[in-house]
Amino acid sequence: MKTTSLHHIQASDLLNAYQATDLLDLPQMAAAARVRRVLVKAENQRPLGNFKVLGGMVAALRALARATGKATLEELQTATRLPRLICASDGNHGLAVTAAAKRAGTKAIIYLPEGVAATRAERIQHLGGEVVWIKGSYDEAVLQAAAAASSGAGLLVADTSADPHDIVVQDVMDGYGLICTELQQQLPTELAQRPSHLFIQAGVGGLAAAMAQGLRGGMCDPRRIIAVEPASAACVSLALQAGSPINVTGDLDTSAQMLSCGLASAPALAILLQHQASAISVSEAQLQAAISIMQTYGGPASTASGCAGLAGLLHVAADPALRAEHGIDGDSCVLLVVTEGALSALE
Repeated sequence: MKTTSLHHIQASDLLNAYQATDLLDLPQMAAAARVRRVLVKAENQRPLGNFKVLGGMVAALRALARATGKATLEELQTATRLPRLICASDGNHGLAVTAAAKRAGTKAIIYLPEGVAATRAERIQHLGGEVVWIKGSYDEAVLQAAAAASSGAGLLVADTSADPHDIVVQDVMDGYGLICTELQQQLPTELAQRPSHLFIQAGVGGLAAAMAQGLRGGMCDPRRIIAVEPASAACVSLALQAGSPINVTGDLDTSAQMLSCGLASAPALAILLQHQASAISVSEAQLQAAISIMQTYGGPASTASGCAGLAGLLHVAADPALRAEHGIDGDSCVLLVVTEGALSALE
């Protein structure tokens, strides 16, 4: 990796032999949805198998730089003592923060809700992270990780916050912005060929916000940005309606484990409101069906979380009223993001 100030480090600086992930053009999927074109960004091709590596590593290393005064990764790696990194996760953010800790030469403590798949925890432990299992939801894990950091156990690297100006969460979203940088280079230059719609999965809303912010005003500037959530964990939809984060009631149980979040991130919500994003909810049956449909039409193997954007597109495409509401027609060009690979491929 080239020598770069950690305060300004970007995701591309941290990826060895960096190569953009593929942008797939899937005409059979477009025909099924009765739109002109469907493009799929294959984030399953990232190191660690998901997009979270972009945000977690950038935010963690910038946080260490602020806490220690070290300017470069080399200075961190030769320091005699570094704070431990702490975060809550449904799996992927914790994996990224653990990878950052390993690269810097410190340890990570990852708070996981008890419903997270064992494979995800094992991947964190394999990289040297300590897993703390939490009874309850992801939101409870967020609270307990923050409490541990406040007590001095380590440095919090959160991907969600109640503070709309939280610098660490902003750093996480800045890391995700590499996806948009790549898309600006990969998408056709002709106006008629650019995406008109982005269907993007939402947990606390960080990726959706980063995409909304990163795509506006460039070669790819979709008219409609639609966050897709499990019906049981539709915290972004609730927040967009209220204009502020509000807790979702219920157990948040969903097969899209990476989206099992009950409270939207305030920094993400501010961006989504600014860009007039909308949100839709999809059922468990639709989330599960999207996994096989993605592969049938030429997309990568993924999970219910990774294919949630497709579930949202198909939900809207099948309903005339929703097509009209979201401006979907036979001339629409839709952009989707597969956010992670299939768990079986990561074991």
